[in-house]
Amino acid sequence: MKITYIESNGTRHEVEGSEGQSVMEVATQNLIPGILGDCGGTCSCATCHTYVDPDWLTKVGTPDDDEQGVLEGALEVRDNSRLSCQIKLTAALDGIVLHLPERQY
Repeated sequence: MKITYIESNGTRHEVEGSEGQSVMEVATQNLIPGILGDCGGTCSCATCHTYVDPDWLTKVGTPDDDEQGVLEGALEVRDNSRLSCQIKLTAALDGIVLHLPERQY
């Protein structure tokens, strides 16, 4: 499954992931700049903060209460902010586009 990460400077990274992986796991495995994933995907930090491209918002859904609580500590949170550790790849997300914040903290 294809994922496109777009850095704040416009640099695009197109990588492949597998169903069931989080988009954070795919990013860290592929050394995508800007996705740190310090907590390893336990939804306890905001170092995997991303902005979901508007075309993908309905497919990704909204953050649950735990994720929303962690996002409150992130920088430059927007309506389309999500923690990439909480987005699991499915067939419906093949081709997803995520934008990265300028900095995580």
